[in-house]
Amino acid sequence: MNRENALAIVEQYVSNENLIRHMLAVEAAMRFYANKYDQDAELWGNTGLLHDFDWEIHPTLEEHPQAGAPILRENGVPEEIIRAILSHADHTGVPRETLMEKALLACDEITGLITAVALVRPSRSLDDLKVKSVKKKWKDRSFAAGADREEIARAVEDFGVDLWEHTTNVILAMRTIGTELGFNQLNP
Repeated sequence: MNRENALAIVEQYVSNENLIRHMLAVEAAMRFYANKYDQDAELWGNTGLLHDFDWEIHPTLEEHPQAGAPILRENGVPEEIIRAILSHADHTGVPRETLMEKALLACDEITGLITAVALVRPSRSLDDLKVKSVKKKWKDRSFAAGADREEIARAVEDFGVDLWEHTTNVILAMRTIGTELGFNQLNP
């Protein structure tokens, strides 16, 4: 499966621009880590890109992501990607065993928090976003309340990376596609 195939699935099932941007952010973070750990960047990236493809058609925990798995199979998505997507939701009972599966959960929620922090900055850009800004907002539980800090911390620990190093890595990954994610570019 190549990125074009994965993107076609996303375009078929997702219309919400913010959801697409979230999946693109997770894809960028996954590609960053695949390169860092000498893994298959296409495989990891496609996993990040597809991980929430069914959220609009299956917006409940009873359905997402498990009801999306048959759709992915029908579209020829490799089982390795499907298993990783299933493992990113604890309620499926699919344990995270591989580095890719652990990376997916570690990259998922943190992209939302980073996005929220960047959007409240005067620049509305990732280019000047520093980890200290994320740390400050991390402590404010009412800010981006949907970003479960405990889940993020557990996922990052399970992935084996320091939380703030991980935050830096994800910011760097997201910067590579900042304009595609809707952020201002400071130095065009």
